[in-house]
Parts: sequence; structure tokens; C-alpha cells
Amino acid sequence: MGKEKILVIGACGQIGVELTLELRRLYGGSSVVAADLREENNLLKGTGPYVSLDVMNKEMLHVQVIRQNITQIYLLAAMLSATAEKNPSLAWHLNMQSLLNVLDIAKEEKLTKVYWPSSIAVFGPTSPKQNCPQQTIIEPVTVYGISKYAGEFWCNYFFQRFHVDVRSIRYPGLISYKSEPGGGTTDYAVEIFHAAIEQKKYISFLKADTYLPMMYMPDAIRATIELMEADASKITVRTSYNIAAMSFSPKEITNAIRQYIPEFETSYLPDYRQAIADSWPQSIDDIVAKKDWNWKPEFDLQKMTRDMLMNLQPNLIGS
Repeated sequence: MGKEKILVIGACGQIGVELTLELRRLYGGSSVVAADLREENNLLKGTGPYVSLDVMNKEMLHVQVIRQNITQIYLLAAMLSATAEKNPSLAWHLNMQSLLNVLDIAKEEKLTKVYWPSSIAVFGPTSPKQNCPQQTIIEPVTVYGISKYAGEFWCNYFFQRFHVDVRSIRYPGLISYKSEPGGGTTDYAVEIFHAAIEQKKYISFLKADTYLPMMYMPDAIRATIELMEADASKITVRTSYNIAAMSFSPKEITNAIRQYIPEFETSYLPDYRQAIADSWPQSIDDIVAKKDWNWKPEFDLQKMTRDMLMNLQPNLIGS
């Protein structure tokens, strides 16, 4: 690895915290600058430099990139699906303008690489429900999905027209014990673990049999870094890669948790997030990511459930 200097924008979010820590482990603490509008996350404190940064202020962002000699940017700041539906115009503005600011600066300063996440939210009700392919009908019905799909084409445009090496993954629902979820439709899969341990019961905002593509955070972090470290000649997708690990329903994850907490009960009270979930595929085909950069998940539902519970309540599971 050459002497890269990486800026992680949105470093205190659900993905940002763990991605920043892993990048610092690989590249060295001082080589990875964490940036966010929020207070520095406790897990990041003392591991490397931190700056307070508003990605919507392009001049400030540009100054930081020059001042810190940044060579790569990971842009993780975004308003997620469920939150975005409450304020569509703000979500569109934040999700689009932040990306355009970063891409413009990347072009001007000739950054080596940019990472920007997309999401399974780009898919809509007309996309195939099972094994949704890399290239398919994409007609998103949420503002988050619309902004992510537009963003994919901006990434492709800046690569084709200005040779900005920008790379992207369409994340499924992400599950982690380290950081709080950020207002997405798949957040129940994180909340349910905390509820199981603390209350022994959970009220799901999705129906029992709602299947969604999911991934355990260690897999998502590894996928991101593997994609970013892949040789540019191997990258055939400049919009965003499908990746997959597992698909399950609230009922299935409840049963997986009950293997360790037998008295745990889930009840169901679907809300506006059900319609969002229903518009997405139930499983994803990631053959292109496997072929291009050897993507392979490590965690299935059972392995993830065990690891989550072991970390959230270490005395629950005998080693």
C-alpha cells in the first residue's frame, strides 16, 4: 500500500465507525482522518485524527482535502430510507449535493480513489424479487432509492468523463453491535438483538415473513476495503456492485435468537416501513462482484446471531 491519506466523511455513522477503525488498523491511525458533523464517537477517540466537517460546505471540504493532503475519500454521509421519507427534499439535497461536492473535488485534486455506498434501495417493486441481478429493471419508489440510483450514474459519469476512480457497493441491510443504526428500513435486525437481551420481547415494524437481504458488518467492511484495494483493471461496474450474504425474515431471526434466549417473543405491528420493504428484492445476485474481485461472505444467520449475542452479552454463550 502506497502512502495514502484517507478522509472518511460520516465517520460516526453505523458503517463509518467500523470502517474508520479497520482502515486505521490497515493504514495506520494518522493516515485516516475521520470527519463528521456529530461529536466524535467514543470508539474512535484516541485512534487517529478527527475533524468536524459539513460535507455540504464545499469550500470547507476542499480546504480540508488540501490541508490534510488527502488522496482518497470515503463518503458515507447520507439520510437513510425511513428517515428520508419524512423529509424528501432535504434527503435528496443532502444525498446528491454531498456526492457532487466530493466528486468535483476528487476531479480537481486528482484523488486516487473515491468510495460512495449505494443500497438495495435502488431496486423497486418491478425489480425481480429473488436473486435480483446486477443489471435489471430499476424503478425505485423511495427518495433514498432515487437519490442512490442517481448517485450511481454520477459516479459512472465522473469515471467515464473525468477518470475519477470512484467505486461503490449496493449494501443490503447492515447489522452491527458496535454502532447505532441510522434510520433505515432494515434497522429492526439490529434493534431485535438489544430487545431480546433487555426486554425478552420485541415489536417488529415489519411483518413476520418479510424477507430482506442482510449482511453482518464485518462482511460489509471487508467487502468495501477489498473492492477499494482491487486492481482498477478488474472493476467492470462503475455504477455500484450488488453484494449478498444472507436473506431472512423477522420470524427467522427471532427463531435464531431463541436458540440462545428461549423465552424471547416477537410481536408484529407493521408501519410505513413495511411498504418500503415490500418494494425491495428478497435476495440479491452478486455473481459479478464474485467474478471481478473475488467477493465472498463469511457470516450466515446462525454465525451472525451467535457473534452478535456473544458481543452484546458475553456471559450468554459459553465459548
